[in-house]
Amino acid sequence: MKVLGIDIGGSAFKGAPVDTRTGKLLAERHRVEVGSPCPTAQGLAAAREIARHFKWRGPVGIGFPSVIQANRIGLVGNLGRNWEHKDGAALFGGATGRRARLFNDADAAGLAEMKFGAGKGQPGAVLMLTLGTGIGSALFFQGRLMPNIEFGHIPWKGKPIERFASAAVRKRRGLGWREWALRVNVFLAVAERLCSPELIIIGGGVSKKSDKWFKHLKARARIVPAKLHNDAGIVGAALAWEQAGR
Repeated sequence: MKVLGIDIGGSAFKGAPVDTRTGKLLAERHRVEVGSPCPTAQGLAAAREIARHFKWRGPVGIGFPSVIQANRIGLVGNLGRNWEHKDGAALFGGATGRRARLFNDADAAGLAEMKFGAGKGQPGAVLMLTLGTGIGSALFFQGRLMPNIEFGHIPWKGKPIERFASAAVRKRRGLGWREWALRVNVFLAVAERLCSPELIIIGGGVSKKSDKWFKHLKARARIVPAKLHNDAGIVGAALAWEQAGR
């Protein structure tokens, strides 16, 4: 099946057509920068531009950075509260002119890694983390997703812990790789107390540079970079659309 996958982050919308049988992108991904927070009209225009760029006529799967229940958008962090409590399928379906479905962005990335990447064939508990503007999280047990796990919103010194340990924090504060990794270790310790994973997969753009900072990470679980790197969210959004239709 061919589905247009769109991965929505705090600073950009990224999309590409995906072959859901193989997990391969069928074209080079297209990226559209947005503000943070992102006005609703700007975000819908970004999704429309991606669909038009590929002249897309099929279904559209969207990984959105919030709790998603039956396509309805819940609590939103970095993208802006203007998105909350809306029917995401109606919004993005109208913008793209195609049938659209929404899923939590980290859940989508996790689905891709579990089927095609570092989590393939892994038993037990697997925690997928996406480090970017915020921290997305997806938890799997025996290959099954437990949806809408938002570990990035765990309170830490009065603020969500993603404001202490995300990849955006490293850039904003000019932290070295080791200094930032020590912050990530604080987050990992909290996450492990809650779910005791056997494997932790770390995705997002920083997963491409794992050689610079993974050596500083400490956790009980084994830690590996995402095999699909920053494409996991796009592939997973397409996979999630297909699975939701079964």
